[in-house]
Amino acid sequence: MKRERHSDVVIIGGGTGGCAAALAAARMGKTVIMTEETDWIGGQLTSQAVPPDEHKWIEQFGCTRTYRQFRDGVRDYYRRNMPLTPEARANRNLNPGNGNVSRICHEPRTALAVLQEMLAPYVHNGSLVVLTNCVPTAAETEGDRVRSVTVRHTDIGGETVLTAPYFLDATECGDLLPLTGTEYVTGSESQRETGEPHALAGDADPMDMQAITHCFAMDYIEGEDHTIEKPRDYEFWRSYQADFWPGKQLGMLVPHFISLEPTLYSIMPQDGMTDFWRYRRIIDKSNFAPGTYASDITLVNWIMHDYWLGPVIDVSEEERQRHLEGARQLSLSFFYWMQTEAPRPDGKLGYPGLRLRKDVVGTEDGLAKAVYIRESRRIRAEFTVLEQHIAAPCRGDQGAMPFHDTIGIGCYRMDLHPSTGQRTYIDSSTYPFQIPLGSLIPVRMNNLLPACKNIGTTHLTNGCYRLHPVEWNIGEAAGYLAAYCLLNHVEPRQVRNDAALLADFQRLLTTQGVELHWPIMHAV
Repeated sequence: MKRERHSDVVIIGGGTGGCAAALAAARMGKTVIMTEETDWIGGQLTSQAVPPDEHKWIEQFGCTRTYRQFRDGVRDYYRRNMPLTPEARANRNLNPGNGNVSRICHEPRTALAVLQEMLAPYVHNGSLVVLTNCVPTAAETEGDRVRSVTVRHTDIGGETVLTAPYFLDATECGDLLPLTGTEYVTGSESQRETGEPHALAGDADPMDMQAITHCFAMDYIEGEDHTIEKPRDYEFWRSYQADFWPGKQLGMLVPHFISLEPTLYSIMPQDGMTDFWRYRRIIDKSNFAPGTYASDITLVNWIMHDYWLGPVIDVSEEERQRHLEGARQLSLSFFYWMQTEAPRPDGKLGYPGLRLRKDVVGTEDGLAKAVYIRESRRIRAEFTVLEQHIAAPCRGDQGAMPFHDTIGIGCYRMDLHPSTGQRTYIDSSTYPFQIPLGSLIPVRMNNLLPACKNIGTTHLTNGCYRLHPVEWNIGEAAGYLAAYCLLNHVEPRQVRNDAALLADFQRLLTTQGVELHWPIMHAV
């Protein structure tokens, strides 16, 4: 027997954007049901184990007020719960891991605790219900509206039918789009379609999508042996080399992400070389009282274990599972290679003291609960952001194109990892950009909104609209938009296309701490 639940807003997907959307809608007094495929809300920040990728001005400006509250909450969590050194405790901008990729590298379970605390007031007063271990399986539509979404409970069994005036798709792959018949695109567009300099010269390729990565956390205990069982596909990955790669997949010789020149990195800090150990380090033990941690802890989301042998979107379930397992096998193989065969500066091979930190990611195999998805299905939107709108080589000294319907801002290079079409890195400098409301409005559906990286971008511009602060801003804006429409008895496309409504909605966003404009114009 199917259960039934109703709310003002249903959010399918409890990732970074989904959590921000739930927080926004609940703050506006709306009832919300949010589902999540795993047992950890937070997406990139938690179940996918990806420390925040952020721009260099993040401590001063360039994110929403609630995202800043999240960042402050992370620092406060360590100050309240962990024995920091006096120097670390006094550091206003504490970076727990001192990782290079972010000014706030931290453990996934810390992000989980902070997100749960931020949502707690609305969970406790009953306005927000969070359903974990739920997968969307079906949807019912009527004309240009979604009437219900059915989710399957993977832990307790059975299904629940969710109904609401508004549905937000915050899934990692845009799973609601095909279920609801919402028009969408996947993969790489052609230059004929978009005019983008880096788009495909020939036909579009809907199956050409960015690599996925199965992340993991590890530490290093010198003198101990934590070597895992040899992975099933180790020999395949040990010999595999893509045509665009300068060395074997299991190795530290890789193309530089901008110049594509062969570049040799080290695993551990080593004189004269750039190491990956500190790249996404989530715990720097020197920040804590002696004996708190036996080792630093680093998060491995490195280019050596990007998986591009096939997409996991719009393929059969059998093929999807095959590629998910392929990504898992690649990550385990890379870890085993580091333990057993990686060259060391002392002439030995392998670091057997490397240890998978299963407790850090909350799994039995030591890999993250979910694979890191860089590229989702993307709605066909009223407005699509193109390379020409934001890329520095296209814009000259003008800065990014200003959007009259801005609902937030973001900043990141147009960074695309190797793709399932066997294309190497694409990377371009961009200007700090805005998020146009038009990119959140489907061309037809009236009560479904994207709330993460499934907005109206292209394969290329997705590369800079997919990062943590931007996804948070997208989700938060979508949550406020659904609530605003309910309160004012209007629809999203009316808000965008009516000057008075748009100005009123933008005032609401500004009041709620959403920055709509950049105070600077410097390419990154």
